[in-house]
Amino acid sequence: MNKEPLLEIQQMSKSFGPTKALQNVDMRIYRGQVRGLIGENGSGKSTISSIIAGMQPADSGKMLFKGEPYTPASMLDAAGQGIAMIVQEAGTIANITVAENIFLGKESRFGRCGFINKKRMEQAAQEVLDKVGITGVDPAGSINRLNFEERKLIEIARAMIETPEILIVDETTTALSLKGRELLYGLMKRLRDEDRSVLFISHDLDELMETCDVLTVLRDGILIDNLEREDMEHERIKELMVGRKIEGDYYRSDFDGSFGEKVVLRVEQVTVGRELENFDLELHEGEILGIGGLSGSGMHELGRVAFGVEKPITGQVVVEGSGDRIDDSHTAVRNSMGYVSKNRDLEALILQASIRDNILLPSYHQVKQGGLISKRKLRQFAQEQVDHMAVKCASIHQEVQFLSGGNKQKVVFAKWFGTNADILILDCPTRGIDIGVKTTMYRLMAQLKKQGKSILMISEELTELIGMCDRIMILKDGHLAREFQRSPDLSESDLIREMI
Repeated sequence: MNKEPLLEIQQMSKSFGPTKALQNVDMRIYRGQVRGLIGENGSGKSTISSIIAGMQPADSGKMLFKGEPYTPASMLDAAGQGIAMIVQEAGTIANITVAENIFLGKESRFGRCGFINKKRMEQAAQEVLDKVGITGVDPAGSINRLNFEERKLIEIARAMIETPEILIVDETTTALSLKGRELLYGLMKRLRDEDRSVLFISHDLDELMETCDVLTVLRDGILIDNLEREDMEHERIKELMVGRKIEGDYYRSDFDGSFGEKVVLRVEQVTVGRELENFDLELHEGEILGIGGLSGSGMHELGRVAFGVEKPITGQVVVEGSGDRIDDSHTAVRNSMGYVSKNRDLEALILQASIRDNILLPSYHQVKQGGLISKRKLRQFAQEQVDHMAVKCASIHQEVQFLSGGNKQKVVFAKWFGTNADILILDCPTRGIDIGVKTTMYRLMAQLKKQGKSILMISEELTELIGMCDRIMILKDGHLAREFQRSPDLSESDLIREMI
């Protein structure tokens, strides 16, 4: 390629204590290009993107943007120069309006004599929403009224206020439904067609291969290779990511969808607002029951109700063995239940707490000795879970907020697997997890099934549902659209037909 790069990174390095997040990385991004960025959790993807976006400085190396030295002081500074980023985790501010979130840090453009003209801001926000293609959102309404996906769409709108020269998309699609993903893909294509650029970070190989012109592979902070579209091949990419061939099956290799007759959890005539209406479900011993659907189908609300995070308007959730009604999460934990929330940072983890404290939170009763809690036992228990899940961290005392997205998810899994729960409710359990860890998670789920554990798996990944579940229930508008049994002939199109 003869033309000058839009952004050039030279010998960039970054460390966090003893951990080398980036090691002398060189990378070029050209106009009219969607460049994918892939690697295992902790490979340096989010670190390099956050440095480009002005969230933090590099330790060494330099960047050139449009041929000039580029050292952004903040995300606002980077955005002002033409580089915007949609972050991996929640990036909206609670208790303010949609419009205020869209123009966060840019309110002064609507100010006069010290006052903000909110009506003008809301009108401008509506124009941005229309430009992006986001419908059904009131710019004057509170952001609190929106669900997780809708808030992520608001972040996309904020990034597109002034069409950026480079848009960085960090694992955003994991938070979006099929419709939301298509909207984002359309924006990425538009930017490429306008001779702008996109840096697209994802763990989804099919997604990257379909949308990207070039794919950069990172491993342990080192740039391993750049692959042109014609060189992108699943097994080759996986091998570059992990440094070895991944052997064995990705999903379950069997198509035996059998499970125990014993019912362990009943959802009876549950209604939750407009999301679920008179919904029934039975989860059996040794069953992996999949729940799928589009955004607004009620599948995520089902998981919250099943674990007692949200109370139904009518109906009940009952643990068959004890007869207990699950009205809150404490009752759920007491009944040997665990819950992996889709909204990791807000509901599944205490970000300012240590890895140790997050893992131990539901398990203190397991390490008591005669009513006393041994610090040594606590340390040992937490370390065992970290080792088992291969969490990349400096120590169990490291704060969770400083982990990569995938390692945060490993801590969530470690927390619940440490309780040896009999019933696990997993809402988008592999969101933001790399291929190697996904393989481990799927094998672990298969082992839990063999042990007679029961799993309610809610997922937006249709291949995941087909690959792992004994039964699949597809929800549409808060009702059961259709139920499928495990079969080698089941396809994504079969499920999509019932979802739309």
